[in-house]
Amino acid sequence: MSGPKDAAVPRREAAGGLAMAWAASADVVVVGSGVAGLTAALDAAEAGLRVVVVTKDAPEAGCTRFAQGGVAVVVGDVPGDSVDAHVADTLAAGGGLCDPAAVASIVAEGPAAMRRLQACGAVFDRGPDGRPARAREGGHSAFRVVHAGGDATGAEIERALLASADGLPMLAGYVALDALRDDTGRVVGLAVLDERGVAGMLHAPAVLLASGGYGHLYASTTNPETATGDGIALALRAGATVADVEFVQFHPTVLWMPGAGGRRPLVTEAVRGEGALLIDRAGRRFMTGVHPLAELAPRDVVAAAITRRLAETGADCVWLEATGIEDFTIRFPTVSAACRAAGVDPVREPIPVAPAAHYACGGVVTDVDGRTAVPGLYAAGEIARTGLHGANRLASNSLLEGLVVGGRAARAVAADLSGPRRAAGAAVLGSPATGIADRATVQRAMSVNAGIGRDAAGLAAASDAVEAATLFGAPVDRSGVEDAALTLLAQAVLVAAGTRTETRGCHVRTDFPERDDLWQRASLVIGLDAAGAPVVRTELATAGAA
Repeated sequence: MSGPKDAAVPRREAAGGLAMAWAASADVVVVGSGVAGLTAALDAAEAGLRVVVVTKDAPEAGCTRFAQGGVAVVVGDVPGDSVDAHVADTLAAGGGLCDPAAVASIVAEGPAAMRRLQACGAVFDRGPDGRPARAREGGHSAFRVVHAGGDATGAEIERALLASADGLPMLAGYVALDALRDDTGRVVGLAVLDERGVAGMLHAPAVLLASGGYGHLYASTTNPETATGDGIALALRAGATVADVEFVQFHPTVLWMPGAGGRRPLVTEAVRGEGALLIDRAGRRFMTGVHPLAELAPRDVVAAAITRRLAETGADCVWLEATGIEDFTIRFPTVSAACRAAGVDPVREPIPVAPAAHYACGGVVTDVDGRTAVPGLYAAGEIARTGLHGANRLASNSLLEGLVVGGRAARAVAADLSGPRRAAGAAVLGSPATGIADRATVQRAMSVNAGIGRDAAGLAAASDAVEAATLFGAPVDRSGVEDAALTLLAQAVLVAAGTRTETRGCHVRTDFPERDDLWQRASLVIGLDAAGAPVVRTELATAGAA
């Protein structure tokens, strides 16, 4: 495959004036090297397709390796648990916006996806009886979460998938710039930038986006630096739609330290599953009476309750009392190491925690096989809105979705390319000019006015701040691409949050505190207008959702 250092084609110009130094071709370009991207790449290669993986950092640097809790999956070894129970828990957590058929389909394929993962060499923790060790997390009615390394499940999954992917062509340090499209609107490849800003073209009849979410839309997040919404912005510019983007899940228990921002270590929900309690500055437990499951309520409930208690007490954090958990450092080595690095001994003292941006419940609208409405464009993982999560993701369903839909998307690509292929038209890029605002301004506006607890005045203020800071230009490096993506995502989230005048799941409107199932029980679908601005196009009904 040709690249910037050994280009086999002369320098060329694409539409919009962006200089292209090289070109190469493949059957499918996979953007992202986490659980969904690598699963898709491996399955596509197994199907005989020529695959290229594009990732903007080291392959292991994405969100997957930071996932602590585990994979929610029912394999029949837990008495009383069932796939139907897992489906019911997912629907309950999703606040009425899950697609029941999508939930049932994805959850049912979990066991098969896990077997494929284990065939790649992933090793999960086992109990004294030799069966998989199980944890229980918020919103789950049973101990059904399998884990690895105690609280290092994502790291083990990433290790196994990368080992299996050894030998696949992989462009590390390359940023996906924009989709290449022909004159019919079909995606026919991808324009990328390397770390020096040198651009190239990857021609392919299929582009599969698996680049994660947009945690860095906020000042404090559990996500690594890669999570800036690039893939979602790229899909929007390519003509795809997004839905449920107003539902940004804040993890309730992220390690709090004075003045700390950016990526913060999370304290996995499994700690509460093992019996840890949430207490306020006076040492009072405050989740009893809020929800029947108390500390194990769905994440949106716990995060909102913590936020209310912080407002009531004037404190910056609450505490997680976990000193009664036996062998804490063995069961939770990742959490223990993060706490010790911050000067906290979780064995002897409560852990200071506060909510932080964690997961995008919505994203690019796809079916359960990863197909978008744009021919040639697919999406899987956190970037995609399959209908699994609705208004609030059930804990540990994210790795499950990445495994299942990543594999399905690869099979969808293979099926779509198996028939006669139409001749691709000339590959063109749209105008490279896009709105770019200062990242700190965007994060400050979103954190203050569009986090947990929103109202019309705050959302309008955030929109005004982003608009005032936005300039139009062409991104020429990674920072510019990311800032442009965050600007577009901020606009989309604010449009959706302003339109949804109710409280549901992760979306809490203090000026509309009640849930409205009569008029607002539908997902808002957003696309770009002729000027490139996000607008609500339609509603995606979820009739039958619980």
